[in-house]
Amino acid sequence: MEKQKAAEENRNSKKMARLAIQALEDKKAEDIRVIDISEVSVIADYFIIAGGANKNQIQALCDNVLETLGRAGYPEKQTEGYKTANWILMDFGDVIVHVFDRENRFLYDLERIWRDGKQIDTDEFKG
Repeated sequence: MEKQKAAEENRNSKKMARLAIQALEDKKAEDIRVIDISEVSVIADYFIIAGGANKNQIQALCDNVLETLGRAGYPEKQTEGYKTANWILMDFGDVIVHVFDRENRFLYDLERIWRDGKQIDTDEFKG
């Protein structure tokens, strides 16, 4: 029963990630990366990291993710940084979406910090 529950949760988080990636792509996010952190942390299964060119695009990216996941029944638990829009973090539980401006993405370099996680090509979430 435990394995079945774990498999169900994994499918759920993968579906959430797929929807978030699609929402980011729809608004032309830059350099979308997915890191599977399920083996190295209990805070989430996936980090999705993306970039935007300016404050308006970054907020539009986040608005689209919030709307898309909300419509699918995945409300956000918390959003941080929306007003300044240089790094917006959206927590959906099993999936955490980070949207950066170029300067802060380089500065914080989450891909390096979470290198113990497994980088996954976004194509694996298509279909």
